[in-house]
Amino acid sequence: MVADNCIDDIMEASKLISTCFDHGNKILLCGNGGSAADCQHMATEFVSQLTPDFKRQGLPAIALTTDTSFITAYANDYDFSGIFERQVTALGKSGDVLIGISTSGNSINIIKAFKAAINNGVATVLLTGSGGKLKDIASISICVPSNNTQYIQESHLTIEHIICDLVERQISI
Repeated sequence: MVADNCIDDIMEASKLISTCFDHGNKILLCGNGGSAADCQHMATEFVSQLTPDFKRQGLPAIALTTDTSFITAYANDYDFSGIFERQVTALGKSGDVLIGISTSGNSINIIKAFKAAINNGVATVLLTGSGGKLKDIASISICVPSNNTQYIQESHLTIEHIICDLVERQISI
């Protein structure tokens, strides 16, 4: 039911991501807590593959949530709110896509990452609940119409799988 409410944004996001991969670019993903786990899951589906139905090469996707040495060093020495911004600035290039997952849409570290992405010519896709501040910053916002964190997270997993499936069907590489 949620996918029905978001279908146009899901289709637009999958097309953007497919184009990114077709042009030899990469996906970066960021989120906090359960959304960080979702980032790792989605990156895995792109690098591995969602289904054996489509034979394809691994697709370049990096969850910015996985480098604990960087995250703890930067957060300790500088500021936790900059952990994703710094990585996007270092790794993001024009033509890449940053996927941010935030149930509230108000995570300061993701807001900073999206602003850095925009400055680097990186398109942004947001998966969120009602949207928050990030909704107005993102290139594409996929909003689950709820304020219930558990429901939003469950919906995000379904949406992530739909996007991965669509991308596997759309890519030409």
